Amino acid sequence: MTNKFKNKYKINSARLKNYDYSQNGMYFVTICTKNKEDYFGEIENEKINLNEAGKIANKYWLEIPNHFPSVRLGEFIVMPNHLHGIIEIFNYIDEAVPRLYTGQYPLMSRISPKAKSLSVVIGSFKSIVSKTINKQLPNLKFFWQPRFYEHVIRKDESLNKIREYIKINPREWKKDKNNLENIFM
Repeated sequence: MTNKFKNKYKINSARLKNYDYSQNGMYFVTICTKNKEDYFGEIENEKINLNEAGKIANKYWLEIPNHFPSVRLGEFIVMPNHLHGIIEIFNYIDEAVPRLYTGQYPLMSRISPKAKSLSVVIGSFKSIVSKTINKQLPNLKFFWQPRFYEHVIRKDESLNKIREYIKINPREWKKDKNNLENIFM
């Protein structure tokens, strides 16, 4: 069996092998805009000043638990070109629901994300934010980066460091690796 999709593309996963991202756990995620463009606002006096697109991203992040009742949100921040957040998935029950895809590519059902998994939560969030921004602000031509970064939080010490990192992110913007000004220096 080939690792290529349609015998053309090979994209290695950044996810932990054999880890079920729908099981109970806490996850630190970073979601970037395409080409790390500053779509969401700017940092002023070490604080984020969200523009309309940033307010949309913020609004829909807060609404995630309304659509995924087994998800709790922790510390998060919308930055000019990315979002950091902590997501907790709880009350995991493996429902063993068979994948229903029966189209031209049968392997798609095996590789598609599990219902209520981290990938589904983030994919849904990215989708509604993109649709809303592009409908309300069509001249912006908003896009997300195709993937997202995740880290499985396993220890309280790590959780506390991540919370602190999120809180101070606007203060550290001038040094942030996601700040385009730093990429081209």
